[in-house]
Amino acid sequence: MACIFCEIVTGLARAEVIHRDDTRMVILDHAPLFPGHCLVLPVGHYNELADCPPHLLGSLSELGQEVALAQRRALGCDGNFVATNAVISQSVPHLHIHVVPRRRKDGLHGFFWPRTRYSSTQEAASVAATLREALAGA
Repeated sequence: MACIFCEIVTGLARAEVIHRDDTRMVILDHAPLFPGHCLVLPVGHYNELADCPPHLLGSLSELGQEVALAQRRALGCDGNFVATNAVISQSVPHLHIHVVPRRRKDGLHGFFWPRTRYSSTQEAASVAATLREALAGA
């Protein structure tokens, strides 16, 4: 199956390109949450966050920061929402970072999923210990 972002990178599909260099690209999202909603993506194909080489991920994050600051200067927004989906809710299986301009009272409230609490401090400690162990073994 063809990847629309790879088609954009190669020029087979059209997009509003904001920036491009040898390894990264910024395009306008074709269905934005708000005008100026951008996608930061690698020029090379990586399905998701876990597939991306760490040095490139850092470079993508730096570009995401630059885009967020540019949105504030150019669009007068108050802040930004920056997010990456990995597999779940990822509409295009090509790593991309959403950088969305935000304004106070813009109608977008918090996260897009329900928030919960741990049932106890012991449950939180158990989950934290499991994650610390997995991270140490990475």
